[in-house]
Amino acid sequence: MNITNDVSIIGGGLAGLTAAIDLLNRDFNVVVFEKNDYPKHKVCGEFISNEVLPYLKELGLDIELLQPTKINKTELSTNSGKTIKANLPLGGFGISRYTLDNYLYEKVLKLGGKVVKDSVLTIEYIDDFFIISTQSNEIFQSKIVMGAFGKRSTLDIELNRKFIQQKSPWLAVKGHYSGDFPNDIVGLHNFDGGYCGISKVENETINICYLVQYESFKKYRSITDFQENVLSKNKNLAQIFEKTKLLFEKPLTISQISFEDKPKIENHMLMLGDAAGLIHPLCGNGMAMAIHSAKLASNLVDDFLTAKISRASMEFNYSAIWNKTFKKRLKFGKFLSKLLLNSYLSKITMNLLLVFPFLVPIIIKKTHGKPL
Repeated sequence: MNITNDVSIIGGGLAGLTAAIDLLNRDFNVVVFEKNDYPKHKVCGEFISNEVLPYLKELGLDIELLQPTKINKTELSTNSGKTIKANLPLGGFGISRYTLDNYLYEKVLKLGGKVVKDSVLTIEYIDDFFIISTQSNEIFQSKIVMGAFGKRSTLDIELNRKFIQQKSPWLAVKGHYSGDFPNDIVGLHNFDGGYCGISKVENETINICYLVQYESFKKYRSITDFQENVLSKNKNLAQIFEKTKLLFEKPLTISQISFEDKPKIENHMLMLGDAAGLIHPLCGNGMAMAIHSAKLASNLVDDFLTAKISRASMEFNYSAIWNKTFKKRLKFGKFLSKLLLNSYLSKITMNLLLVFPFLVPIIIKKTHGKPL
């Protein structure tokens, strides 16, 4: 049996790697389980609110080394093509998960963390310890387990999580493109059945990522067919696709994305990032929330491992502070999504915002937090 004295983190994405770095900085032993190699592209909007910058600096992370784009404006449009531009209250930056996750992974290794390239099959909680078994038949023991395995995982089935038993209508598509798009703008463009986010990341690359209801998507033969017949009805999107060229062999997709409520604790494990709750991508705050959740969890894990609080208190406090921090954002994100996907209501909303553009930054603040 391999023994990890302190913390095991299942999933080496944004939340998991950030938590690992935080806890390694506090001198705990940390092992991260990640089945994929680095670097790797992921379906993601790749915009991060500046609210997390103070925390990243506190962890010793220099994001400027990655040459992110600086984004301080947003552009919104309806399917009919009506457009509103506004300033982002806090601003943000564009960085690909390919680059950022790899940077965090290398930082974990530099700090002495261990990254196990393997799939976790089962996690048992016995006598105040976790027993973790992997696909390669290795066994690990740990005092703390954090679940950071993303939007949807086979472990969700293993844990019998309620949301995984319900079908979700959402499909996400993402691609990197070359072409002409402003560095300082994040665009959000509505189309029939979904919405599309566009922003620059490092190396003059354009990230185009959209969320669509599967019922709308499945009527078409391919992603290209769908984009030409549905997305391009919005003249803003039509112009963007005309001016850009796909850099991937084909776009990445992920289906069955659930925005339903998820427990923050499962069998005594602390859930981080998308495994704890997913905000609608139109809010542009998913990556910042994942990073923030790592901070919330790491603080409480530190208190538990240094015997300042009990496990029961750690679990209760984590659920409470997660809900206090993020629950209103998620609710408002769901409300905005329903508004934008209803053609009649989206027209009324856009007309209102055209008359009162000062409302746009107020709406944005509803889904973002203050600097950490």
